[in-house]
Amino acid sequence: MAQAASEARYEPDGENDGPARRFWSERRAPAALVALTLLVVAGLFLYDIASVRADRPAASWRRTLADELATRRLDDAAVVCGAVAAMLIGVWLVVLAVTPGLRGLLPMRRDSELMRSGIERAAVAVVLSDRAMEVSGVRSVRVSVGRRRVRALAEAHFRELDVVRADLDAVLEHGIRELGLARQPALSVHVRRPARR
Repeated sequence: MAQAASEARYEPDGENDGPARRFWSERRAPAALVALTLLVVAGLFLYDIASVRADRPAASWRRTLADELATRRLDDAAVVCGAVAAMLIGVWLVVLAVTPGLRGLLPMRRDSELMRSGIERAAVAVVLSDRAMEVSGVRSVRVSVGRRRVRALAEAHFRELDVVRADLDAVLEHGIRELGLARQPALSVHVRRPARR
């Protein structure tokens, strides 16, 4: 199966100042879950402490919890499992707090300090696929868009592979530049003949 490949790195035009910052996810579900859990736990403890201050006996669950914490050894399986679960939840929350999220949204160049714009990676793939299908000789194309690289795999049913690849390079490079992305991704184009049946 004949195949030709080309890779090129496209640098920004200098129109954007500073590094392109990704969009931060609001992460409402994890924040609401943590807030609700803390509210319920704090409310239970506060209610029980207020009951004890009002000369009522402590709740049975709090007495049981205090007894378990006082008598269980640190190498007990339940204690180890609880510690591991708490550690994993803590690591998950820290990762959510320090990472932007919204990996599917690519930032675009800023023309104004008041507004930021972005485009979905899936939309970029559709636009570039449509552009690639306009190239003469291209029978089919599959474009995948990452945060730093655009990969195009095309099948050419006539014309020389090198000619089709050169045309695809030019068309996709122009298409990427027209999208106005803040960070121009590298472009990797592969052209091959369709498999014989």
